[in-house]
Amino acid sequence: MTSTFEVGKATGSKIGAGAWRGSAFAKISGLVLALVLCCAFANTRRHCAEAAAVGEYQIKAVFLYNFAKFVEWPSSAFADANSPIVIAVLGEDPFGSSLEQVVKGKTVGGRRFSIKRFEKIRDLEPCHILFISSSESGHLSKALDSIKGPNVLTVSEIERFAQRGGIIGFVVTDNKVGFEINLDAAKKVNLKLSSKLLKVARVVRD
Repeated sequence: MTSTFEVGKATGSKIGAGAWRGSAFAKISGLVLALVLCCAFANTRRHCAEAAAVGEYQIKAVFLYNFAKFVEWPSSAFADANSPIVIAVLGEDPFGSSLEQVVKGKTVGGRRFSIKRFEKIRDLEPCHILFISSSESGHLSKALDSIKGPNVLTVSEIERFAQRGGIIGFVVTDNKVGFEINLDAAKKVNLKLSSKLLKVARVVRD
């Protein structure tokens, strides 16, 4: 089974016991409505396509937040009990302000969130969740090798990301956002992924 959320329609994920529902997806509903109205009144297909892209990255931002609920980091991944969960974006940022909006006021395991952005591989700093933009597809191996910190959950929409050594790869099929998980890659960096997360993903290996 693969967890999906349809771009442009208020269709929720099927993760167990409704764990992925709530205020995070409530934000999506308003976005979906705006997207529908945009598509209804847009003068060109380009305008509608741009709105759809915004909707897709709102959805992916919600996924990044929710991944934190189903991943267990070792205590050594944090400086202290008050250290935030750092979500970082490497390369061209497709999210705009969506990440900040999704995590605003939220905590996981008592930890708040911090958002960071790095344009170049050489700029990378320690983080807990790293989204590698499609702009880095030409040197993905270098990006993965350059990650600072042993317990980083890598996420990307780059084609075959999970098969190429990343941990979670977004896959969009028929306008639905799903994801693949590389368990081998997760184990290498000492991350424990919840069985609930694995049940709604396509599991791949190195």
